[in-house]
Amino acid sequence: MRLVVGDTVREGRAVDASDLPVSLDAALAAIADAGANATDGGGTEVVIEPAAPGPVHEHVGGVTAGMDLSVRSALAAAARSRGVTAPQDDRIETLRERLATFDPEPVSTREQRRAVAEAGETVEQLRERVAALRGRVRALEEADADAGDARADLSTAVQRLSEAETDRIAAEQRLDAARAAARETRDARDRRLRLEDRLANREREARTHLVERVAPDYAEAVAAVPGADATDATATSTTDTPLPDVQPVTGALAVARVADLSAPVVLACDRFTTPARAADWLDAPVLSL
Repeated sequence: MRLVVGDTVREGRAVDASDLPVSLDAALAAIADAGANATDGGGTEVVIEPAAPGPVHEHVGGVTAGMDLSVRSALAAAARSRGVTAPQDDRIETLRERLATFDPEPVSTREQRRAVAEAGETVEQLRERVAALRGRVRALEEADADAGDARADLSTAVQRLSEAETDRIAAEQRLDAARAAARETRDARDRRLRLEDRLANREREARTHLVERVAPDYAEAVAAVPGADATDATATSTTDTPLPDVQPVTGALAVARVADLSAPVVLACDRFTTPARAADWLDAPVLSL
């Protein structure tokens, strides 16, 4: 491992950076990005090489008091780092591929419903005008008066009414099509939810399988973690594979020991007397802050 902080360069499998302006966040960012990242203070650049963290680093790449840790997820990632697979893997990949095809765009029928309503209002208004003009023409004819202009107005109104009714029918057809598309979208969303449920179940089964494969090693690692609190490993979980119920730092160190790590583990805890001892115990590169 090669650590560059400003003009300072340190190399080795175990590097002590406790006297350098390197924060935990900056160190983790440098490992994740495999390049320069500004520290929290002073804008000093931090470079850590080589840095190729795997999924397990998302859980235990940085170990510090007060950290959050999902032990089962971390152990599943640790198992995979060792090449362990699960019988559900092929099914999980298939379900993920199918889910990738289910991304329906939401369909709104608001515009189509408004168009139908407006078209309907226009038709009703024109029907009333046609009825009124017909009454006027009839009244003029009964009075032997000139009804020519009224007949022309009626003819125009009837034509407009016919066009408006055609427009209304077209608007209703567009609304029907939009409603059908909305139903298809809802059906697709329902299918997606069912697929997501099935995927979550297979992932949970796979996680259980993976955890079972490394649970004994994890229990041994927990028992060997330096400086573990007296309350650590005194209780076991009651779900799936029983695991020691430990403090997050103890659990993270035990997971890191179980995993096959190539990228550095950043330690901001006081469980080891020297970075070299931490690297030996974890069998991984260590950056101590």
